[in-house]
Amino acid sequence: MAKDYRKEYKDLYLPKTKPMIIDIPEMQFVAIEGKGDPNDKNGEYFKALQLLYAIQFTIKMSKMGKHKLNGYFDYVVPPLEGLWWFDSNETFSPKNKSEYNWISMIRLPEFVDLDIFKWACSEVLLKKSMETENAKFIKIKEGLCVQCMHMGSYDNEPQTINMMEEFIGENNLKNDISGKRKHHEIYLSDPRKTAVEKIKTVIRIPVRK
Repeated sequence: MAKDYRKEYKDLYLPKTKPMIIDIPEMQFVAIEGKGDPNDKNGEYFKALQLLYAIQFTIKMSKMGKHKLNGYFDYVVPPLEGLWWFDSNETFSPKNKSEYNWISMIRLPEFVDLDIFKWACSEVLLKKSMETENAKFIKIKEGLCVQCMHMGSYDNEPQTINMMEEFIGENNLKNDISGKRKHHEIYLSDPRKTAVEKIKTVIRIPVRK
């Protein structure tokens, strides 16, 4: 059966609607960095998503082609994730979307290395005529974080973030969002097909003791 990261690592992808402390291990991603409103259909964000999924599905569907990847195992494509920040390092919020900085990314399975990633990018360029120079193969070890499931509109996230901030203070922790550590979201729902009140988003805030 195809490996499903959401089911296998429920602590990472299916937290409760109450904040929890978690230590995030190292994971690898295909990632694209950009800036601007994610709702702008002509903006960088939509183009980034198209490229991320093109690379992901090239790797996943390689099983159907002649080029066999070393160590390959079938898998369910993990959910889209995003790191978000403002240039001013102020607390992330839904305001001023045009000023968002972001790294949009999708987890890559363990068998993918830099050579496989470069092969996938070359296939996307060749077969889909999509430029891939902005796509990066990255590894991230987030470490200590507080996370929580947010239910509902993205614009209502401050309510959940405030609850998380209270939890951080009550547990003698400090918010550690900085130049290196970012506000992190994992998108479990397709907003095009899901009622607003049922949209699920994992929110993750890096912390330190």
